[in-house]
Amino acid sequence: MSERLVPGDTAPAFSLPNAGGGTTSLADFKDQNVVVYFYPAASTPGCTRQACDFRDNLASLKSAGYQVVGISPDPVAKLAKFTATEELTFPLLFDEDHAVAEDYAAWGEKKNYGRTYRGLIRSTIVVDGGGKVAAAQYNVRATGHVAKLRRDLTIDK
Repeated sequence: MSERLVPGDTAPAFSLPNAGGGTTSLADFKDQNVVVYFYPAASTPGCTRQACDFRDNLASLKSAGYQVVGISPDPVAKLAKFTATEELTFPLLFDEDHAVAEDYAAWGEKKNYGRTYRGLIRSTIVVDGGGKVAAAQYNVRATGHVAKLRRDLTIDK
């Protein structure tokens, strides 16, 4: 696992397939703030709550100058179905070999019900318009995370 990112670090570049069939890159958000969030699996209860929370807060995030991108190891077809089912209005990206998650320190050792394994760590990295990490949050909760992120970024409703 890579070292966790901290504010001031240069955000690792990425270019990944998206749910719409194209490609989305960090460079697409040049001069914009972007919330890059990593989630384990589309259409699971926690990931659905988190994605819908981002969807429901997207207008206020955008009005405060933030774009949102979700990244998971799910295949594009699953991401497309998840996007359609939940009416998500931001890009979901496919990180097949979890290389981007590793670059962002969002892939590593996890513990669940006494079992230790390697997997995706629910994480959110805010990248500023200059490509620097503005905030890095690891092991976040699916429920209530967007509200906490909004407080941390001082975004009013």
